[in-house]
Amino acid sequence: MARIGGFADDDIVGWLGLSPTLGGALGSYADAVYTQGRLDPRTRELARMVIAGHNECAVCRNTRAEATGLDEEFYLHVDDWATWTGYGPAERVAAEFAHRFATDHLGLREDEEFWERCHGVLSDELIVDLALSCALWLGQGRALRVLDVGQACRLTV
Repeated sequence: MARIGGFADDDIVGWLGLSPTLGGALGSYADAVYTQGRLDPRTRELARMVIAGHNECAVCRNTRAEATGLDEEFYLHVDDWATWTGYGPAERVAAEFAHRFATDHLGLREDEEFWERCHGVLSDELIVDLALSCALWLGQGRALRVLDVGQACRLTV
């Protein structure tokens, strides 16, 4: 049951109308992440799904990027991002970044060994895109979860 407005369980947009300026800006930010971001779809999706797990957000967990050709097996191994052989080095680094961004951002900032590995597989530009994408997913996903809106929705991006 939504904590605001009495929105239907599958309404993930209606609540944004309660704050049209900020809601519109958030929509533009999300659109930019998915249409202007430079992360390849596999890297983006793995990082997004790692954050979705930490947020316990049904919307995020149920969303799939079907147009990218990712199959359900890709999504089934998200919790095994550190060990599943189906993910490459850049994907693993992005997943670790997302995990630590959500759970230990200060430790992430100070971990020189991580940054050495990160710079070995991602350019500075991609690291910035990853950080800004994680900020969107963490914030938006937690807002959806805390307000309990849209938790029965399945999206395709």
